[in-house]
Amino acid sequence: MTDRYLALEDGTVIAGRAFGADAAAAGETVFSTSMTGYQEMLTDPSFAGQIVVPTYPMIGNYGINRRDAESARVRVAGFVVREHCELPSHALSVETVDGYLRSAGVPGLWGVDTRALTRRLRTRGVMMGALGPSAAEASALLAAARSYGETDHVGEVTAPEPFRWGDGPGRPRRVLVSDYGVKYNIMRLLESRGIEVTAFPATASADELLARSPDGVLLSPGPGDPALLDYAVETARGLVGRVPVFGICLGNQVLARAFGGRTYKLKFGHRGANHPVRDLRTRRAYVTAQNHGYSVDADSLPADVEVTHVSLNDGTVEGLRHRSMPVMAIQYHSEASPGPRDSEHVFDEFVRMMDGDGPL
Repeated sequence: MTDRYLALEDGTVIAGRAFGADAAAAGETVFSTSMTGYQEMLTDPSFAGQIVVPTYPMIGNYGINRRDAESARVRVAGFVVREHCELPSHALSVETVDGYLRSAGVPGLWGVDTRALTRRLRTRGVMMGALGPSAAEASALLAAARSYGETDHVGEVTAPEPFRWGDGPGRPRRVLVSDYGVKYNIMRLLESRGIEVTAFPATASADELLARSPDGVLLSPGPGDPALLDYAVETARGLVGRVPVFGICLGNQVLARAFGGRTYKLKFGHRGANHPVRDLRTRRAYVTAQNHGYSVDADSLPADVEVTHVSLNDGTVEGLRHRSMPVMAIQYHSEASPGPRDSEHVFDEFVRMMDGDGPL
């Protein structure tokens, strides 16, 4: 039975079977190499505006639980898999991936050769795609869709109002998160280090944040093209030199732009839980979780900004620090979710920087 189609901007049309919501959707079609953690992927705000293709062939075998969501709802535009499990087995499971997508209004497509689709995306680069009930309707939706890079997706995922993470007593240190699409595990890991965490909308100005007398500000991960985020860059400029600042993923790119650097789009991005990164200061390598489609141009950075980490796959920038001010940033996801926990120590580095010891 063929009842849903994926149309790509290179003219490719892929037939499969529908699951998830009875809906159509358009978005940038990307692949992720994470072998587990599909619930975290579905709820990662950095996937907003994208149709996600996991390379792992079986999705949903341990179901959906109430613990592993990384934001308030499913964020992907669509989900394309080789096979989805209709009878998951796990003590914490409360529903299937099919039901989870249905309740979120997000369409899925299964029965697809995701290996061949991934090879196409690696060869041609990520492309806009559309899911529809017929090849003609999917193609028409794709033709009418705006390209991924024309939309400020941060505005779709940022918190509408400030909110405090957790309900415990105040902590000795206070960190404010500029929420470009923060994942819950970032705030969990900060809280576990004795930090009071409050998230603010991405549009909050530097003066609004500084008025709260924070010990540090974290610029979060998030979706989309950093070239569209002039308001976030202006806020970052206003914070630098006045409070310790830590940027993660999109936050890294925003900081680079705040220092005068440029960003550019990668051919097919880094998405998955197995990306090797080298810390140039220690020469140590880490396996990291990543989810980004843009990178910082190292040659565009000023002399007082140092590249601290690079990808061992393609040599792209994976971390920065300022040589004289308390500013550090990484391009990968130190909070994992999904992914290895090799890089959680970066949160300890941020704490030391707030204490005046500076990044290692």
